[in-house]
Amino acid sequence: MKLKDLYINFFISKGHKQIPSSPVVPENDNTVLFNTAGMQPLTPYLKGEKHPLGTRLVDYQKCVRTNDLDEVGDATHHTFFEMLGNWSLGDYFKKESIAWSFEFLTDVLHIPVEKLAVTVFEGNDLVERDEESAEIWKSLGISEDRICYLGVDDNWWPNMEMFGPCGPDTEIFYFRSNDPVPERFDPKDDRWVEIWNNVFMQYNHDENGFAPLKQKNVDTGMGVERTTAILEGVDDNYLSSIFKGYIELIEEYSNKPYDGEYKKSMRIIADHARAVTIISGEDSGIKPSNTDQGYVLRRLIRRIIRHENKLGIDINGEFLSKLINKIIDDYKEYYPELEKNREVVLSVVETEKNKFSKTLDKGLKEFNKVALSSTKVIDAASAFHLYDTYGFPIELTCELASEKGLDVDVDGFHERFKKHQELSRAGAENKFKSGLAGTSEIETKYHTVTHLLNAALKIVLNDKNIHQMGSNITPERMRFDFNFDRKLTDEEKKSLEDLINSWISEDLKVTKSEMSKLDAVKSGAEAMFIEKYPEVVSVYTIGDVSKEICTGPHVESTSELHHFKIVKEEASSAGVRRIKAILD
Repeated sequence: MKLKDLYINFFISKGHKQIPSSPVVPENDNTVLFNTAGMQPLTPYLKGEKHPLGTRLVDYQKCVRTNDLDEVGDATHHTFFEMLGNWSLGDYFKKESIAWSFEFLTDVLHIPVEKLAVTVFEGNDLVERDEESAEIWKSLGISEDRICYLGVDDNWWPNMEMFGPCGPDTEIFYFRSNDPVPERFDPKDDRWVEIWNNVFMQYNHDENGFAPLKQKNVDTGMGVERTTAILEGVDDNYLSSIFKGYIELIEEYSNKPYDGEYKKSMRIIADHARAVTIISGEDSGIKPSNTDQGYVLRRLIRRIIRHENKLGIDINGEFLSKLINKIIDDYKEYYPELEKNREVVLSVVETEKNKFSKTLDKGLKEFNKVALSSTKVIDAASAFHLYDTYGFPIELTCELASEKGLDVDVDGFHERFKKHQELSRAGAENKFKSGLAGTSEIETKYHTVTHLLNAALKIVLNDKNIHQMGSNITPERMRFDFNFDRKLTDEEKKSLEDLINSWISEDLKVTKSEMSKLDAVKSGAEAMFIEKYPEVVSVYTIGDVSKEICTGPHVESTSELHHFKIVKEEASSAGVRRIKAILD
């Protein structure tokens, strides 16, 4: 019996109801491209909405993550993966959750207790140490030496700064090695691999601190691919039974072994083919395009074809169709939409393959010419020519350049891209409404402060060409993407905070005026994806600091925003940085 079936049957025996996997393309949330975790579709119920099937739920959820796409090709990263999860919505809590996790691992999967270790929350000056979870683990036979107390970065969800439901978690680790198991658990020892995470949502975080939640929830997650590899005793996910058939097919058609220089390309093909099948096999009808999920789908298919070519597989032959059919056969039992949409999937892949294969050889020759004439950086004009003429996504050009030790002028590419294309790849419909999924008071505040951050970045980084590349707003925080090619320093982040907070304290008025789109542009109003706006637009002006075309909503004056704080600054994609911030 497969891991998914064992898991579902076990939790049904504990009074859970199985819920179907939600589509990987969210049905009612345009603020994200894909479901990236098992709990994502259940967010309303974790916040208190009643679920029609009750308070104990279990499922396997298909997920797609593209934020670390460049990591795919190693032994463990995947674009598409499956998450096993069980939930308590105000029902059982730590005792049952931990006990059942332990029982499933040791009695059902037959993992020896001596190969298990756990982490729990160490506590801080805001929230107490999670001794309750530690004591439960001890009662089950986990020795004190195998329990490690860690801080908020490791054992708190989602993070200490964000408002809303939150709490400690306990993570379960397996010793993946043939070495003798150490008596004492060291979480920095990479032979210990996390296999399960139990999150205990027991607090609500607001302006007054952390208070116990009325509805305490449990949210758990276990990765199918990683756990399967562990159970089968392999340290490479692509050697597990999940991927074995796909790798063998690639070996057959390439006439090359899964080894050495060929390993990375084979992993990329196997991984991306699964993701392509799942995305295009849903009823949402995603097709390759230059925006959003369609852009991701196009990028994945073209990356497959590039690595087929690298392995010497005939890209115009039957290989890719055979691989897709095999994946559908493997997953149709769990996701019947794949069988229903089999011909659609094959058609999507074949059409995109034909488009790209016609220009791939010419594009690679053109790239090699450009690379030979470039010393350190491939310029924006050449990168855009590869995109516009040969269909090379900028990420493919960056990947090829990296293999030759070259950088790419990604910022310059995006400038040309925006001028030439009707849409940016980042623009889902709701994102043109500034990423708002709702219009609560706090979301209105966060939306307004994105305008201030956009203006402040230009000043602090001394670059007028910085622009918003996307945003996402929740009641707990704001997220803001912008074109920039390096990490911000601590001094720069502090300067951004100080500048924005000075504008907030000045009580600048926020005014709105209606005008034609042409007049708005002439007046100096900035807009993200100007082509998407109607001919008559709203222009919001904040003092003499910011003027932007926008759909709102906004506060009336900056003093309503109180205080701005950057929580995190990180890379979003090539040439794009991301700031996460809160108002407190």
